[in-house]
Amino acid sequence: MTANTVSSGAGGERPFWTNTPDALLSSLQTDRNGLSRANASERLRQAGPNADAVSAGRNPIRAIIKRLVEPLSLILLAAGLVSVATGDVVGGSIIVAILVLSIGLDTFQEGHAVRAADILRQSVALKATVRRDGALAEVDVEALVPGDIIRVQAGDIIPADALILESSSFTANEAALTGEPYPVEKRAGAISSLAAAEASNAIFRGAVAQTGEALALVVGTGRQTLFGAAASALTEANEISPFQRDLNAYGLLTARLTIALVIVVLTASIFFGRPLLQSLLFAVALAVGLTPELLPMITTVTLSRGAVRMAGRKVIVKRLASIHDLGSMTVLCTDKTGTLTSARISLARSIGPYGADDERPSRLGAIAAALCGGNAALDAALTRAMPEAARGWTLSAQRVFDFGRRLGSVLAAGLDGSLLIAKGAPEEILKLCSSGRAGERTLPLSPAEHDAILAKVAELAAQGLRAIAVATRPWTGAARALETADEADLVFEGLCAFADPPKASAAAAIARLNAAGIRLVILSGDDPVVVKRLAGLVGLAADRVLSGVEVTALSDAALAVQVRTIQAYGRLAPDQKARLIRALQAGGAIVGYLGDGINDAPALKAADIGLSVDGAAGVAQASADMIMLDTDLAVVADGVEEGRRTFANILKYIRMGASSNFGNMLSMAVASLFLPFLPMLPTQILLNNLLYDLSEIGIPFDGVRPEVVARPQVWDMRALIRFAAIMGPLSSVFDLLTFAGLLLLFHVSPPEFRTAWFLESMATQILVIFVIRTNGRPWRNLPRPILAASSLGALIVAMVLPFTPVARWFGFVAPPLAVTATLGVIVLAYLTCTELLKRVAIIESVRLTRPGKGA
Repeated sequence: MTANTVSSGAGGERPFWTNTPDALLSSLQTDRNGLSRANASERLRQAGPNADAVSAGRNPIRAIIKRLVEPLSLILLAAGLVSVATGDVVGGSIIVAILVLSIGLDTFQEGHAVRAADILRQSVALKATVRRDGALAEVDVEALVPGDIIRVQAGDIIPADALILESSSFTANEAALTGEPYPVEKRAGAISSLAAAEASNAIFRGAVAQTGEALALVVGTGRQTLFGAAASALTEANEISPFQRDLNAYGLLTARLTIALVIVVLTASIFFGRPLLQSLLFAVALAVGLTPELLPMITTVTLSRGAVRMAGRKVIVKRLASIHDLGSMTVLCTDKTGTLTSARISLARSIGPYGADDERPSRLGAIAAALCGGNAALDAALTRAMPEAARGWTLSAQRVFDFGRRLGSVLAAGLDGSLLIAKGAPEEILKLCSSGRAGERTLPLSPAEHDAILAKVAELAAQGLRAIAVATRPWTGAARALETADEADLVFEGLCAFADPPKASAAAAIARLNAAGIRLVILSGDDPVVVKRLAGLVGLAADRVLSGVEVTALSDAALAVQVRTIQAYGRLAPDQKARLIRALQAGGAIVGYLGDGINDAPALKAADIGLSVDGAAGVAQASADMIMLDTDLAVVADGVEEGRRTFANILKYIRMGASSNFGNMLSMAVASLFLPFLPMLPTQILLNNLLYDLSEIGIPFDGVRPEVVARPQVWDMRALIRFAAIMGPLSSVFDLLTFAGLLLLFHVSPPEFRTAWFLESMATQILVIFVIRTNGRPWRNLPRPILAASSLGALIVAMVLPFTPVARWFGFVAPPLAVTATLGVIVLAYLTCTELLKRVAIIESVRLTRPGKGA
C-alpha cells in the first residue's frame, strides 16, 4: 500500500479499508494470531521503523550561503568589496555591515519548518500493544510493521493505520486528522467509500481512542500512513516565497542595469582617453550609486516593525517575509473546525415528536446525560444546555451505551416516581417506540409518522445538525438492573439536534476579507453537507461542495478550472488540501492557509503563507509562518492590513530608487560622454549616496493611506520598470537642464559644476519622497515625524556641507548666489512635474496574481 492509496484511493489501487479482513490478512501474509518475532524483525528491516523521516537539520552556514548568493546580496557584496579596494573603506564597510546584519536577522528568524517532523514524531504514543507469537506484548511504536495485530484501548494514541478486526464500544476522535469534531464509532465491517473520513472500519495513526477497545490489523506504518504523509510533506524543501521571489527579480533587474551602465561609461571614458584609474573609480562609484544598499535594512526594519505591530494584534510572526506575503494574499483557505466554528458541540434544537420545538426531549436527555456522567461530547452539550435538569433525580440503574444497538438507557428516580429514559440513534430508538408524546397524552405512532420523523432527521442533517432521539417509559415496581426487554414499548419524546456552530464573528470577518479583495475557501475533512450548511451561515455562496472523492477523480487541469469558482470542499484528506492549494497557485493566486490540526500540516506547508492558532496541534504550529493568539478571522484581516502597510513602505524605497538613483546615475553617465571633465568625483558620488540612504531610514515608520491597503499587492517588475521609465528620465531632463544652465548661462568651473550638481541632486532625490510616498496630494497626507526628520536632516547636511571648511575634503566650492537660486527654481519645477506625472507612473503599479500567471 502506498501513502497516496491510504489517504485518497488514488493511483489505481483501492484503499485498504475497502478490502475484507481475510483478503488483507492473506496479502500481508499474516493471521489473527499475529506475526512471529523473527518475522516482525525481518519486516522491520525491510519496511523501516514506524516513524517519520528525520530531517538533516538546518545548517546555519548553508542558510547564510543561500542568502548570500541571492542577486541583490551579490551586488551589495561586490559593491562593498570594490569600494574598499579602491580606497573608500568607510563606505564599503557600511555596505558590507548592512548586508551582514540583514542576512543574520533573516537566518535567525527562519528554520522552524525543519523541526516540524520531530514535533510530529514526538506527539504519538511511545508503546503499542501487539500480538507476537500468539500473545499480547508491549513493543516500541517504531517496531510496528504491516501485518501486526494490535490492541487499542480508550486513551491510547493510535500508533498506525489499521483495519478493525474486532471492537467493543470503540470510538476514536479523529478531529486532528479529518476535522470532524464528533467521536467516530469504529467497528468491523465492509466499507465501499474511498474517503478515509468515512472508513468506519479503519483507524488511523495520530487519532485518539475515546471509548472501548479494538483489535486491528496494521496495514500502514511510518510515512505510509495519513499521519506520515503529513510529516513527509514538512521535510520537503521550502519553496521560495512570493516576497523572496520578487526581491530576487528586483535584484536581477538592478544587476543588469548596473552592469550595462558601468560598461557603457567605462568604455566611453577609455575611448575619450581619460586616465584608466580615474575612469575605473568613476564607474565603481556609479555602480555603488545605482545599488540600493539600504534595501535589505529597510526591508528588515520595516518587516520587524510590522512583526511588533502584529504581535500587538495577537499574531506571532515566525518568518519576517511572511508579513509581506500575508499582505499580498488573494485567497485564504481555512479548515472548518476551530477556525470558522467554535469546535465546541452545542445543543441547537429540541424538537417534539411531531416537529414542533419542545424543550422536554432535551431536558430528559440532560437528565440521562447527567446521571451517566456526561462524558461524551453530546452528553456534555446536553448538560451545558440544561444544567439544572437533573436536580431532584437520582440514578437507580443504567445500561451503558451499546455501540451494536446504538443506544443506552437509564432508570431515574424522581419526585413523581421512576422513569426509564433511552437515547440514541433515531432509527434505532424509533424501532422500540409504540407511541409518541402529545402534551400530557400519548398517541400511537403510525408508519407515516415514523417516516416523517426520519425525514426530519435527514432534514436536520442537511442543515449540518446531528440528531439523537429520546424515548421514555414509566417504571413500575422496584428498581433493578436493566435488560434489553425493558427497552420496549417506549414513548417517543422527540429529537435533540446538535451543532458545531459558526463563530459569531465569522460572517463579519469574511465580509471584511472579501472587501479587502481576499476570497475565502473552506477546505474541510468534515461531511460536505455540513460544510455546505456552514458556508451558507458565514456568508459564502457555496451552491456546490466538492468532496475528496470528486477531487481525486479530477485531473490537475480540470481541478485548476474547478477551483476558480468552488468555495467549499468536504471529506478532504491532508494531501488533497495541499493539492487544492497548488491548483489555486497554478491559477495565479497568492494562497494563505489557516488550520490547527495534524491534517492541516501539508496544506500549511504548500501555502504561500501558513497560519496556525494558539492551542493547535504542535505540527501545525511548527509548519506555520504565523501563529494567531486568537482564532478569530478578524485577526487575519488585521494582519493583512499590516502586511500591506509594510509592503507600501518598502515600495516607497523602491520608487525613490527608480525616480532618483536611476535618474541621477543616467544623467551622470550621459554627462560623462560629453563633458571634458567628470561630472562628479567618485568620493562625491559616494557621499551623495550615503546622505541619500540616511534620509530614508524613517521610511519603515511612515504612515500609509487607507486606499493603499484596500487590495492585495505584490511587486510587479513591469510596473516598476514603467515607473522608472517615466520618473528616471524626468529626473535626467532636469539634470541636463542644470548642466546646460551651469555651462552655458553661468560658465562655471569644474569644481563649481560638481558642487552645484551635488546640491541639485541631493535636493531632488530627498524631497521627491514627500511627493511619491502617497498617491494623493502631499500636503493632504503629511509624513510621520520620523521620516520628515530623517529626510530634512540629511537634506540640511547636504545643503550646508559645501559652505563649511570640510568642503575641500570632498572637492566642493561654495557656488555663487545666482547659481544657488537657479538650482532652487529647478528643484521646485522638478517636484511640480513629478507631482503631475506620478499618477500616470504609479497606476497599475501592483498586480493581484503570481508572476507570469493569469488572474
